[in-house]
Amino acid sequence: MAGIKEIRTKIKSVQNTSKITKAMEMVAASKMRKAQERMRTARPYADKVRNIAAHMSQANPEYVHPYLVARTDIKAAGIIVVTTDKGLCGGLNTNILRLVLNRIKELEADNVKLQATAIGNKGLGFLARLGVNLVSQEVQLGDTPHLDRLIGAIKTQLDDYAEGRIDAVYLAYNRFINTMRQEPVIEQLLPLSTDRLEQSEAEKSSYSWDYIYEPDAKTVIDELLLRYVEALVYQAVAENMASEQSARMVAMKAASDNAAKIIDELELVYNKTRQAAITKEISEIVGGAAAV
Repeated sequence: MAGIKEIRTKIKSVQNTSKITKAMEMVAASKMRKAQERMRTARPYADKVRNIAAHMSQANPEYVHPYLVARTDIKAAGIIVVTTDKGLCGGLNTNILRLVLNRIKELEADNVKLQATAIGNKGLGFLARLGVNLVSQEVQLGDTPHLDRLIGAIKTQLDDYAEGRIDAVYLAYNRFINTMRQEPVIEQLLPLSTDRLEQSEAEKSSYSWDYIYEPDAKTVIDELLLRYVEALVYQAVAENMASEQSARMVAMKAASDNAAKIIDELELVYNKTRQAAITKEISEIVGGAAAV
């Protein structure tokens, strides 16, 4: 059995760890609220761009943007993997990377050439270990994602798709459901599906007018669809950051709770060991007195 001093040292160590995890839990809770607010405020912009782009595409059927053209024979594809820069967030990165690995195996089984973009350190390390062709990357985004940094990373994939070097682009990230649940998903980013640009009856009535184009409809549609795709990636990064802080808060709370249980168990062992030592000393004293 461990000595009293050793048990006391273990209790002190676990208490120090518990203080750290509790502080990290509180920091993650604060960042989570800000990340959720940032995620929600980004949605109206993407919806507005989507509605205008959908209305303009229907008003100008003679021009079809490359992002809207479905390609039946997929020989090459790109994937944008959004992960966190830091760990200690439970199984968040493990779940999305497992999903990405399965998709990579499916594409390789179909003899599809793959190229990847990594947003976040965890995904970058994972793709590098797999030996996937990395065409761009962006790490250390901090607590606030900036669109200008994301544009540079995803531009390579968008340009390759527009020029026909790849036939599809997928986006992998953790979708924020609520504080306790984050869902790993892989969505088709390009070509844009009809579901993404489909309008409800209320939206159609709200966008029933036509526009005056400057310089022309083609240029405006090109810019709008590019901004819409960029907004989709930004929204994915924002949701992934909200998921990260939520998962970290839950993980740190679980760690703090486990530390409290371990401390209780160690204190019980400590008390038993101390009582046994006292009993032994008393027995020795009594035995010595009886011998005299």
